[in-house]
Amino acid sequence: MNIKEASSRLGISARAIRFYEEKGLIQPAKQSSNGYRTYTENDIWRLQTIAALREIGMSLQDITHALAEIDQGNQQGLEEYLELQQAVMYAQWVELKRMMDTTQRMMDLNRQDGSLDVSHLHELAGSARRLREARQNWHDRWNYDQQAAIHDQRVQAGKTKEDKPFSLYHNYDEALEQTVQWISPVSGEAGLDIGTGTGNLAGRMLNQSAVMTGMDQSREMLRTCRRKYPQMHVKLGNFLALPFADHSFDFVVSSFAFHHLGPEQQQLALEEIQRVLKASGTSRICLTDLMFTDSAHRDAYSRYAATTGDAEQQRALRERHFPLLGELCNWLGYLGYETKHIRHNELLHTVLAVPRP
Repeated sequence: MNIKEASSRLGISARAIRFYEEKGLIQPAKQSSNGYRTYTENDIWRLQTIAALREIGMSLQDITHALAEIDQGNQQGLEEYLELQQAVMYAQWVELKRMMDTTQRMMDLNRQDGSLDVSHLHELAGSARRLREARQNWHDRWNYDQQAAIHDQRVQAGKTKEDKPFSLYHNYDEALEQTVQWISPVSGEAGLDIGTGTGNLAGRMLNQSAVMTGMDQSREMLRTCRRKYPQMHVKLGNFLALPFADHSFDFVVSSFAFHHLGPEQQQLALEEIQRVLKASGTSRICLTDLMFTDSAHRDAYSRYAATTGDAEQQRALRERHFPLLGELCNWLGYLGYETKHIRHNELLHTVLAVPRP
């Protein structure tokens, strides 16, 4: 068929079809006699695919990559691009939801008796702006896509301190087992592991017959996770915009990931975790990570680290945001949870949060 017929059949303008041709997304054959383009059923199918991907907001660059995956018969590769787009849409939805909440709070202030104190509106607007910036400013400065292939080896090497003064993964197995013990998943319960990496924690939950979803912002980490645990659901996303509907999970866990967020981002992450948890008295959160007990502990540890000359320790303190245990428990308390915690070594803690009765 010619371009007019193709346009009519698909409900796409001829101008749009020519644009996709210019971008190399389709390459219709040309008639030798007059140079007119001829569109085959395969071209029509390809245009339908492009239109569908554009409809969900996918960029032309990502569409190009997605079509390449389709051409190669790589269904998993296509799914990863769709997941990426879904993660973008969830991030936009979370931001819009917060803007709607802020607007409602402004309306509530305006309805109060007496004259409106405009400074309150400015405070709300400023708070909303800071939270938006906190969401937008996170990025993977550690390049976990490149680290995925050797991540498990790094974890294994870091499990024992030996002569090293500092290791991220000292007491790793003990901490993960504590997380599983405190969550005690019931067979069939739905669990989410945020920052799952290669699935080491989520895999232990699977062994307890939980229905696990492992989420990470690194595609390569998730590919490794899929290979290790093909029965696990995996999802691309991050703490600040969880790509799941409200009230989706019975429990949420995370290990050695929360410290990648700044303090404001950590508070936002806890709100997101609460959003995706089921509204029941049995929902629970368990976070295992390196933490300081309080600011005095942080200051003393930082002074000690400055004298050791251990490069890994100093880099970790510079690049990561180990939360204060007391503050973390207070944040969870503000959200309606009671907490308990256990210490595995000088920095590593596991915190369990359950709804107050």
